[in-house]
Amino acid sequence: MMRDPAGLIAQLRAAWAKMVTPLDRYIAVAACRAFITVVAALTALFSLLEFVEQLASVGEGRYGLLNALTYVLLTAPSRVLQVTPVSMLLGCLFALGAFARNSELTALRSVGISESRIIGSVLKLAVPIVIVMFLLAEFVVPPAQELAQTQRAAALSSTESDQDDSSFWIQGDRQYLNVQHFDGTTVARNIDIYAFADDGSMTSFIHADRADIHSDRTWLLTDVLKKTIDGSQFENEHLATLPWHSFASAQQIQLLMLPPETMPPVALFHYVRELGRRNQQALRYEQELWRKISVPLSLVAMIMVAAPFVFGPPRGQSTGRQITIGAIVGIVFSLTQQIVGHLDLLLNLNPAAAALVPSLLLMALAVYLFRRAHR
Repeated sequence: MMRDPAGLIAQLRAAWAKMVTPLDRYIAVAACRAFITVVAALTALFSLLEFVEQLASVGEGRYGLLNALTYVLLTAPSRVLQVTPVSMLLGCLFALGAFARNSELTALRSVGISESRIIGSVLKLAVPIVIVMFLLAEFVVPPAQELAQTQRAAALSSTESDQDDSSFWIQGDRQYLNVQHFDGTTVARNIDIYAFADDGSMTSFIHADRADIHSDRTWLLTDVLKKTIDGSQFENEHLATLPWHSFASAQQIQLLMLPPETMPPVALFHYVRELGRRNQQALRYEQELWRKISVPLSLVAMIMVAAPFVFGPPRGQSTGRQITIGAIVGIVFSLTQQIVGHLDLLLNLNPAAAALVPSLLLMALAVYLFRRAHR
């Protein structure tokens, strides 16, 4: 028997109202305002740096200032996701630091509200932030990134400088597919297809100047050179057209045109699982999947590490100094995550451990510093 959706929503709202008290809302609203301010500032800063980088391409083909500005605006949502964890830390430091300067923390503690209770109010803010981040990553970032790449490639189409932007490799059914350039999402150019036998020997090589991608996984190759290899014998064929059944669907091809970090989380999960069923390596995609999974843990770690730098600074140290030290810790943590991500690829580390361990270590550091501050 199906439940009434309206009634279920009403029950969820009632449960949320019981869980979130007026004190929670007061603290969370202050932290949320600081968080949004930091996100906007960091996103604007990195967008400005990206705009400066895009200026190097202005003048090539039909790529102008308006194209560069459009590209930066379309890729801004992905930068919002990138700066969210460190923005959470800075927002907590600024909001709770303002409470400390205004003696509000002292007033709250004087009426029996513990520091853990105050941090718990901020932790509840992580729930809606994670939901918003997921919605952005699933529904906003991928189409915006795809549109940005398509428009940029179209504006630069008269030059060779951007030909490699949409190039990628994909493996399946003992075949390797390399596409050098895409015109939109249904036309590929400069395609190489390598086919191998079970023993690893190459059986055929196909090069086509163009391919029209159909929804039934059929590619119509045009201006084709096909080489069939049988031992030491080579047989060359030049064909005007050649149908080829791809091992990847049109949707997968469209997603693989995007950088792994901008792929939708659900589609990324299904793609990694499919590669796992084929016993194919997908380290880069697994790394990105676990990075997305670790985001809620990173937010919690960032909130927790703010506590020891706001509550009870040692005598002789100002709250401002403590907040600055906390911000440095958060920035170092973000850099460490990026370094571990690169080491993951170089040293073939476990993607789950590489994504989760830094956040767990930061949480342990936060607990240690909090206890040390209250000895």
